[in-house]
Amino acid sequence: MNKDIATPLRTQEILKKYGFSFKKSLGQNFLIDPNILRNIVSHAELTKESAAIEIGPGIGALTEHLARSAGKVISFEIDQRLLTVLADTLSPYDNVKIIHSDILKADVSNILAEECENYNDIMVVANLPYYVTTPILLKLLMDKLPIRGMVVMMQKEVADRISAVPGTKAYGSLSIAVQYYMQAEVVMTVPKTVFMPQPNVDSAVLRLLRREKPPVEVINEAFFFEVTRSSFAQRRKTILNNLQSQLENGKAKKEQILSALAEVNIDPTRRGETLSIVEFGRLADALLPHFQK
Repeated sequence: MNKDIATPLRTQEILKKYGFSFKKSLGQNFLIDPNILRNIVSHAELTKESAAIEIGPGIGALTEHLARSAGKVISFEIDQRLLTVLADTLSPYDNVKIIHSDILKADVSNILAEECENYNDIMVVANLPYYVTTPILLKLLMDKLPIRGMVVMMQKEVADRISAVPGTKAYGSLSIAVQYYMQAEVVMTVPKTVFMPQPNVDSAVLRLLRREKPPVEVINEAFFFEVTRSSFAQRRKTILNNLQSQLENGKAKKEQILSALAEVNIDPTRRGETLSIVEFGRLADALLPHFQK
């Protein structure tokens, strides 16, 4: 067994060897606790028949644990300075491919088709850069990738929002956007002390497993998401007021909105946070004929 990268001493040695300095703009916080890394990987339930997709490998702390468990690891790194470091730290593993690319600009579907054609089980496992967590997650979901799910570390507050249930403060359009595709569960919380440098916030690991089908069938997914976003635009406003102010020509279509709400038995004075995904789905379908372009 190779000596773990993720110990404070080894991390310091690697940083010193390459004269590496952290870039705040890239949200770089490296994990320095092998036990936490093992725990993260265990939640992904990988085998040598699995491929793992990683985003932001840093110096390879999580990558090496993935390489030990999965058949293949594809890792996206935006910071060119880390490519040489990773070539060194991951040299013991022949099943890792580092792709120098911004995940938000990468054609991930195409890369998976090329690199993972022999793998039916694909999981995203990553310590996500906190400043772009939501855009990354939404891109991976909207790209409809052939993945079983994700085990991803992020700011605890964001993990709580994604896994929130109706009627709670954390529940919002992000909860719905993710839970439409995935079952979401916070599987562990991670203290600041196991990072270098320490972030200002607590972290959590979120496990997302793909649903066989969404909890509600909708006629138009794009419009469904538009309705959910609109309903949370101002949390203190009623669903009627939000839809009127946010949907195109909503102010002129108050009667149509009221009619759609009545059709699906939703009280216009309710707030968005009280509606379930199923209720939002029915509402979007009832509103669609009035807002189709």
